[in-house]
Amino acid sequence: MTDTPTRADIQLIQRILPHRYPFLLVDRVENIEGTSSALGIKNVTMNEPHFQGHFPGTPIMPGVTIVEAMAQTAAVMVGVAMDLADKDLLIYFMAIDGCKFRRKVIPGDVLEMQVSTLRGKPGGKIWKFEGKATVDGEMAAEAQFTAMMDLGE
Repeated sequence: MTDTPTRADIQLIQRILPHRYPFLLVDRVENIEGTSSALGIKNVTMNEPHFQGHFPGTPIMPGVTIVEAMAQTAAVMVGVAMDLADKDLLIYFMAIDGCKFRRKVIPGDVLEMQVSTLRGKPGGKIWKFEGKATVDGEMAAEAQFTAMMDLGE
């Protein structure tokens, strides 16, 4: 039996990720299965700053922030699995491949981001993930992304 958590609330997320408002884009991560897969939850609200200009009168979550939310979910998954809370983890995008947007994401939506690891291992710096973001079971976005995880030591 393992003591590794299988979920992360906002307090644990903030102990793993360096991101803060307005760029912390995941509220909760559930179903964490080691470094294999996890489900991120983002409650989309009208008070997010990008909705002021994207687009006035027709608020739509920018696609790049959906991809960033998937990446943050993946980083939390790895951070939980490798016990990286309070370790000054920095994460950098290296590539985004096969990115497709299928549905608008608007205030009031609950964005669910299923991420899985395609390549990477504990102790390694370079990781590749696949992410699928859905709202009410409908595909909103999907992408593969590569990131470098750097522990500031």
